[in-house]
Amino acid sequence: CVSADLDHLFQGDIAGDPRRNAILNDTMRWTFPIPYILTDSLDLNAKGVILQAMEAYRLKSCVDFKPYEGEASYLSFTKLSGCWSFVGDLKEGHAQGQNVSIGAGCDTRAVVEHELLHALGFYHEQSRADRDNYVHIAWDQILEGKEHNFNKYEDDFITDLNTAYDYESIMHYRPFSFNKDPLVPTITTAIPAFNALIGQRLDFSATDLTRLNRMYDCAQSLTLLDQCSFELINICGMIQNQKDHADWIQTLSTPGQPDHTLLGRCRDAGYFMGFDVAGGPAGASALLESRVLHPRRDQQCLHFFYRTGLTPGDRLVVWVRTDDGTGAVRRVRKIHTITGEGTGRWHLAHVTLRQTEKFRYFFQGVQGSASSTGAISLDDITLSETVCPSAVWQVSNFSLVGVAPGTALTSRCYSSPEGYSFGLRLYPRGFDPSYRDHLALTVHLCSGPDDAVMEWPALHRQVTVTVLDQDADATRTMSSSRSFTTDAAGPWERPTATSSATWDPSCSCYRGKDFGWPTFMSHDQLGRRSFLKNDDLIITADFNDLTHLLRTEERPAAHTDDVTDPGDITGAEPARGQDGGRARERRAASGDPCSPNPCLHQGVCVNTHGAASCRCASGRATFYTGETCHMMRYHGDVLGAVIGGVAGIVVMTTSILAVLRRRRPGGH
Repeated sequence: CVSADLDHLFQGDIAGDPRRNAILNDTMRWTFPIPYILTDSLDLNAKGVILQAMEAYRLKSCVDFKPYEGEASYLSFTKLSGCWSFVGDLKEGHAQGQNVSIGAGCDTRAVVEHELLHALGFYHEQSRADRDNYVHIAWDQILEGKEHNFNKYEDDFITDLNTAYDYESIMHYRPFSFNKDPLVPTITTAIPAFNALIGQRLDFSATDLTRLNRMYDCAQSLTLLDQCSFELINICGMIQNQKDHADWIQTLSTPGQPDHTLLGRCRDAGYFMGFDVAGGPAGASALLESRVLHPRRDQQCLHFFYRTGLTPGDRLVVWVRTDDGTGAVRRVRKIHTITGEGTGRWHLAHVTLRQTEKFRYFFQGVQGSASSTGAISLDDITLSETVCPSAVWQVSNFSLVGVAPGTALTSRCYSSPEGYSFGLRLYPRGFDPSYRDHLALTVHLCSGPDDAVMEWPALHRQVTVTVLDQDADATRTMSSSRSFTTDAAGPWERPTATSSATWDPSCSCYRGKDFGWPTFMSHDQLGRRSFLKNDDLIITADFNDLTHLLRTEERPAAHTDDVTDPGDITGAEPARGQDGGRARERRAASGDPCSPNPCLHQGVCVNTHGAASCRCASGRATFYTGETCHMMRYHGDVLGAVIGGVAGIVVMTTSILAVLRRRRPGGH
């Protein structure tokens, strides 16, 4: 899986006559949530990446999306030639929707974010009226017939929303876009240091988000519940418990005890919260508690950096306090315990919460023994209504010095939500000398304890690997993320069943063949922002099932051959939407193909040119979509866990799932 050179993919990525879509007035702005369809022309990996990009919008703005349910205007993600979008909501109301093309090589989160910014009403950065003050266009180096891509427009044509020119914008062209000579750029920056920056495809820049949130009057994120770097004296509204032994203290960085946000680089700045464990009795504790929070979803991820004392027995415990039934938030439940390892380094933790009603989270520092020394520290807390990553690999003391191409670092093996075991390999100077100025990253399967009940080969799983930008503000991070989806051509068989797998005594497991990116990230990019803090490089990874996205496009409602008669399952009650003869007669009499609803599993029926189409959305926990499909997948996971215990249940489960497949006419 080789990372593509995307310069050619963005050629003319605003569709149609730009003058037609010039000024984004109120009638061209979208109302939220924006309806969308993932057409089945898309690669499976592209479908997953589109949903990732939507989650990024929800985390960093108020922009939201929903599966199409018959609205007049909607986005139709499709695979056409290249990556492109119209600008703004055209409100044309045609049955095919407003196309956003995610073509071959366009399936990265950042590319989808770029195209969605076009759809939301934004043009390329170098189209601004004042661009000649910031970049030089080499007109003689532009391919013939491509000059229009470098047009600039007046202020009454494109608004900059009162923001400065942004070299870092995700909407800026790269230096070699549309160039004749591969060694001569078409765009150079007035400040030479920015030549290596323009055209970045990591994530939204800070100015991109300022413009987006101004245009759509966003007051807050949809999925960010809380975050704190403890730089202000009010410590983000967190409170100390009055019934414990001690307090957490807002502590200024020192050379020996730096904070994580700034790592002690700024005088009189850089604070963290510390609980001194020296001198107290064993078991002494201090509580630091959040304000009351009101979740919208049923799953949250608590992300924080911690540093334990020099005594291994010290503990950091995460708790939640919930409604006791009277409206008071006082019922407590322990969620996660971290035991001190005595290294004195900052470590990243992700803890999953599953709160559906108002709650507080709190940290308890516990002194391990009377002889404990040092302190337990907290910094850079983020609580978002997102899914925590399956794998977090913190590479300490990372360095490029003295590392030869082909030298690999290997992670431990991690477990996916389904039970697949997988590992990562990092090549700091690439696979070989030709890629020595890039990080290479690969993924492989490991033999694991659940292999006997896993599905082999492991197909239709999306692997997403992210090198984390450790910025304290979750809305400002610009992490480098890549994804691919497993298929039959890759090394996704059970590791113990393949000759290419090798035994690793460090994990007492077999590791399969590697698959990944030889140019995941350049060393130049690595040196920017906060990818390296305290010489720590942090990589997260996921291995998620996308089988439910194989068929996502609206399809005609089920006909007789597609629908299982209720009598096929003994004792089954007729379900909503089971399309019997009397229901068909009522629809024919009413003239409405959606009355009564012919769609199974609480699917939404859409009247498209007089024909019924059924829509069923992907998992609600991550993507704000349909409850029933989410529950079907959840119960499928439960069944998958149960069948490992009793061989007879395997046969029964297989039969049930086969019947369910016959009954389902469509959806995600």
